[in-house]
Amino acid sequence: MNFQKILVPVAGVAVVVLAYRFYGWAGVAAAATALVMWVLLHFTRMMQVLKRAANRPIGYVESAVMLNAKLRPGMTLLHVIAMTRSLGQLKSVKDEQPEVFRWTDGSQSHVTCTFVGGKLAHHELFRPALPDSPPVQDAPPAAP
Repeated sequence: MNFQKILVPVAGVAVVVLAYRFYGWAGVAAAATALVMWVLLHFTRMMQVLKRAANRPIGYVESAVMLNAKLRPGMTLLHVIAMTRSLGQLKSVKDEQPEVFRWTDGSQSHVTCTFVGGKLAHHELFRPALPDSPPVQDAPPAAP
């Protein structure tokens, strides 16, 4: 169960109640203003990340290897979208858990991320095999 969905609203109500108890209605006004400011800051960050991602192709990242190196379990989907500046290509059934997204770079390497409840649970890097390089010509023997 995601306790954050319960604890954050309970903490907000507790702050307002404590503000009323210690400072009266002026405390309620100050606490409510601070809570609204906190919500607006998070909303503004989310909109800024999504605005940047809207201008990029879906599922594209500059370097899948660098993205793979930066990913850590527990990161939120919004944080990953902010790092890639791109929405991931959805690979799972829409609105079902777990959600699987893929980001691909120009060399066809891709990172597949699995999100459970909006948090990164697993990520995997795939790099295509490089084509065989032409055989190296034997160098002429060195002069004595």
